[in-house]
Amino acid sequence: MPKPDLNDLVAFLTVAREGSFTKAAASLGISQPFLSQIIRDLEARLGVRLVARTTRSVAPTEAGARLASAIAPDLEHIASELDALSAFRDKPAGTIRVSLGEHAARTRIWPKLPAFLEAYPDVKVELAIDHGLTDIVAEGFDAGVRLGERLARDMIAVRIGPDLRMAVVGSPAYFDRHGKPTTPNDLIEHRCINLRMPTYGGLLIWEFEKDKLAQNVRVDGQLVVNSTGHALTGALGGLGLALVMEDVARPHVASGELIQVLDEWCPSFEGYHLYYPSRRQASPAFAAFVSALRS
Repeated sequence: MPKPDLNDLVAFLTVAREGSFTKAAASLGISQPFLSQIIRDLEARLGVRLVARTTRSVAPTEAGARLASAIAPDLEHIASELDALSAFRDKPAGTIRVSLGEHAARTRIWPKLPAFLEAYPDVKVELAIDHGLTDIVAEGFDAGVRLGERLARDMIAVRIGPDLRMAVVGSPAYFDRHGKPTTPNDLIEHRCINLRMPTYGGLLIWEFEKDKLAQNVRVDGQLVVNSTGHALTGALGGLGLALVMEDVARPHVASGELIQVLDEWCPSFEGYHLYYPSRRQASPAFAAFVSALRS
């Protein structure tokens, strides 16, 4: 039986990880028909079906799942070693893939990117905006960005931002009609903009604390969104109260477009960290990226 090519195995693993030929082809930088042919040829050489195709999705068969589980660690190790070879270049080079949320990207990454990319022209940075709790190892990312309280213990974490706070905000027109809450429990009587959590699909519980007294409130309202950016837009439009990052709301509060309430009930919490597997061998490009975010 002819042995499969390493590139064919990488293509298969990408399809299995993405669950889509279209997404996998985009990730690999090849056409979808060409990728489909690679998988068909690999299946023909191995004599087994590796992926089950439907009109809506692609999933590994039992044989495919076993193959993916067996080769993923080895291919990850090979990729890490290839990245490490850049240490022998005059300048850091390679691609750095990072999974993170929209707020972290806008406030912690974008401000540092122009100078970093100019300093290291041979380094590429891929930012994948994902509001869920992505498994960066399984999904093939070099690193992720999360709040300090949500970090896994088996990861190396590097703090890249200050403490943060949440803010409850509403428009002046909204408060003219409905008044202002003075305690978190008052929110039950207000129209609040709910946030649908991406990981489990439930609605975000609004958490508050004052003098070590915690109050968690399940708010209600006519509008549900899946990003704090849309919640802020709804608040600006007078559609209800929104719970958003204070730094995002601050310009609108300063301009008078929004009013912040329950300020004393919103304590600060640990800010963003860049995290990555403890077994990852840091390439010069990745080390430079970490250093740029810490500075």
